[in-house]
Amino acid sequence: MIVNVKVAPNSKKSGVERIGENDFRVKVDAKAEGGRANRRLVEIVAEFFQVPKSSVRIVKGFKSRNKIVEIEKI
Repeated sequence: MIVNVKVAPNSKKSGVERIGENDFRVKVDAKAEGGRANRRLVEIVAEFFQVPKSSVRIVKGFKSRNKIVEIEKI
């Protein structure tokens, strides 16, 4: 499954909000420095979709707030 994610780094609380069929807004409680927000994004998305972290991969947008994320359903 491919989803579009808009990331809000350095938020007080982390969470996922569905804004469309394949569009999500994810609040990340980590700063966007040194890839920390991307690692935390993978953890949050994996928890939301109830899959292992290894099943979540950022396909496009490593340095952008708008990302394309691939989730492998098991």
